[in-house]
Amino acid sequence: MNIIHKHKSHITLMSGILIAIGFTAGRINYDTMQTWAFILATLVASFPIVLKAWQSLRMKVFSIEFLVSMAVVGALYIHEFTESSVVTFLFLFGDYLEARTLEKTRSSLKGLVEMAPKDAMVIRDGCEFRVPIEEVNVGDIVMIRSGGKVPVDGTIISGQGWLNEASITGESVQAMKKKDDPVFSGTILDHGYLEVLTEKAGPDTTFAKMIELVEEAQEAKTKTEKFLDKFSSLYTTFIVLLSIIFYVLTKDLHTAITFLVIACPGALVIGAPVSNVTGIGNGAKHGVLVKGGEVLERFSKVDTFIFDKTGTLTKGKPEVTEIKLYQDLDPNEFLRWIAQVEAISEHHLGQAIVNQAKVRNINITGSPVEGEILKGKGIRAKMEGKNFIVGNRKLMEMENIRIELDALDDAVEHEKAGNTAIFAAVNGELAGTIYIIDQIREDALPAFEKLREKGIRKIIMLTGDNKHTAQLVAKQLRLEEYHAELLPQNKLEYVKKLKEKGHVVAMVGDGINDAPSIAAADIGVAMGKSGTDISIETADVVLMGDKLLSLAHAYTLSKTTMLNMKQNVFFAVFTVLVLLIGVLFGSVHLASGMFIHELSVLLVILNAMRLMNFHHKRRKKRLK
Repeated sequence: MNIIHKHKSHITLMSGILIAIGFTAGRINYDTMQTWAFILATLVASFPIVLKAWQSLRMKVFSIEFLVSMAVVGALYIHEFTESSVVTFLFLFGDYLEARTLEKTRSSLKGLVEMAPKDAMVIRDGCEFRVPIEEVNVGDIVMIRSGGKVPVDGTIISGQGWLNEASITGESVQAMKKKDDPVFSGTILDHGYLEVLTEKAGPDTTFAKMIELVEEAQEAKTKTEKFLDKFSSLYTTFIVLLSIIFYVLTKDLHTAITFLVIACPGALVIGAPVSNVTGIGNGAKHGVLVKGGEVLERFSKVDTFIFDKTGTLTKGKPEVTEIKLYQDLDPNEFLRWIAQVEAISEHHLGQAIVNQAKVRNINITGSPVEGEILKGKGIRAKMEGKNFIVGNRKLMEMENIRIELDALDDAVEHEKAGNTAIFAAVNGELAGTIYIIDQIREDALPAFEKLREKGIRKIIMLTGDNKHTAQLVAKQLRLEEYHAELLPQNKLEYVKKLKEKGHVVAMVGDGINDAPSIAAADIGVAMGKSGTDISIETADVVLMGDKLLSLAHAYTLSKTTMLNMKQNVFFAVFTVLVLLIGVLFGSVHLASGMFIHELSVLLVILNAMRLMNFHHKRRKKRLK
């Protein structure tokens, strides 16, 4: 069967040549040659069709090939050799065009695969080796020169350069990368020189997972597709029975055969999946991973968006603005303690404290820390014989740490200016407060405006941060609703409450704390670059470039893809109805019916291919 499939294009060509010979022979009155040319063309083209029909029957399925095979046998029986040859040729030629066109719809995935690095230059024992990508290990130092692809996920330990991250983000915008910056597999070093410490290699890299997710997504079916699959199976059986009944009642075998051919549900079966595949491919091209057609279908029905604040609406690169001490301590010694405690956490705010210690050249690799992370609150830890409580105001209250009035007032003033206050207690007494600020993403407000343009009326911010900072962010982003000082379980409860009220909810987040809410929402959206592995695994949609405008693109794309799918179903059903009426009135015959049927298949594919070039910005201009 694989050999036949491989040579199907040659079989189609041979059938076409034989049909051309038949028509030529008919014009010069060589009737016998014409007949045999048409018979040979029918037999040649029928072979792959009948073989596939037989395989389907063995699986107890009435396929489209089975309908065509029955029609061809009937046509040969009544000596309609011209029509039998044309029908089989058109079916194969349509199948060929369909396969080629579908291949184009998967071009975004093919492009991603081609962008994947094949080898890497590794430095081992002071020597450079070019090795296959499969042989690169975690901990290897990889060297990248100008024009080279980054083969691994890792951190720059030497050098700097301009990276094109289009393979991850979908945008061909260069980003300057220097020592200690993260880099991702599949990105291209336009100018510069980098040495990268490998943290993820091979199938574990962000780029490899991206390709895997797109492959899985394009295979996943929507509810519409699943319904059409079941419907087409029942429909085919119904058409066979109807044709037999028609022949029994009228004794008109030619019309019964024609009925079999034109009633093939080809366009109906292909219409939904080709829209799904193309829509997901478009998303991948623009740095958005949508995990399957069913996700696209649900996403198009979302009416409420919930956003986490830190790392989602903000850049996720918080900076320490001030350290306030309430005990007679050395500022650098205090920062060393707190940075060592925060080093056990992956939270953005904790990492900001660690980075501040690095900026001041404070060594934090000393004494081991025995710590416990309290989600949504902070850290309880023991180090160098001291007990540390580091976190928000709620944690201080829970641990009975007294905050003096002047310290409290100072915190409120900083919070009103957009800072987050991290309180630090040593041995049960407040020792100091570290103030951290995180800038709002530039594209957050434009993204919200795009979502509102597309019909979203409810955009909500949920955050564990203090109410003053939350209020400031909500005001800047023109949010109607926000809730502050929430624990992860509070966010989860809020998502569930909205769903119970009948809202279709999308939750957008980036951290471990957001994973339960992302999982509970109808659509979970994760930030791909700054997001944690667990939130990316949990999410239905991943924004690989951390661009909130990509979210607006993904939402508009989901709506456009569903509309495209409905158009294809309409085209398919409408074509079958027109052909059936044509058969009943005697104006549609076997060959012309097959020709129109194949045109309908191409029509739905070409309609779906329009999604390949879809962009929400261009769509907006057309709507104006």
